[in-house]
Amino acid sequence: MITIKNLRHDFVIGKKGRQTIIPVLADISFTVEKGEIVTIVGRSGSGKSTLLNLVSGFIHPKEGEIWISGEKVTDLNETKFADFRIKNLGFIFQSFQLIPSMTAFQNVELPLILKGVNQNERKKQTEIMLKKVGLLDYQDHYPGELSGGQQQRVSIARALIVNPPIILADEPTGSLDSETEEELLEFIQELNRDWGITFLIITHDDKVAEIGNRKIELRDGRIVKEVLV
Repeated sequence: MITIKNLRHDFVIGKKGRQTIIPVLADISFTVEKGEIVTIVGRSGSGKSTLLNLVSGFIHPKEGEIWISGEKVTDLNETKFADFRIKNLGFIFQSFQLIPSMTAFQNVELPLILKGVNQNERKKQTEIMLKKVGLLDYQDHYPGELSGGQQQRVSIARALIVNPPIILADEPTGSLDSETEEELLEFIQELNRDWGITFLIITHDDKVAEIGNRKIELRDGRIVKEVLV
């Protein structure tokens, strides 16, 4: 589902003539097979978030190739990648990234609006998805009226609403207490097992890393270890 070949990235800081190049990732190569949960672990500053942003297409690598679902996405321009992203990728964030002025229903419905789905079909699909994540009775609540676990479930429902084959997660349990974290990890495993969704998860949490099929460790922008869990 995801193939990364010889990926390199760095950031340039400072004004022209006084620029400094900061290496972030070097010679990154790995694959994520269909139906796998792969976790990327490492300390802060190891390059985990940059790697996820590269796979997401939010930034473009200096060197290397990224293939997703058979498409060489490093060849896509910003507009084409945006179209590809909404059809193929779902996202779960640590901070939930919900729009506070929109209800749970409206937050989950939003990707369908962007996809051009008609109103009747949007209502039907959104209600089905909210029921699947156990939040149909909370559809009219705003994010500020929901617990952290409920907000993350809204975020997951939004990620799932367009039936993406792959979900990219950035510290998905980072804002949750331990009990809610356990519930969410069980839910992710259920989605993987019953829906066949492939997950690439960035985390520094050992508990999250252990739910994967494989764990890849980054250190100073390089892969130092890859193990079966």
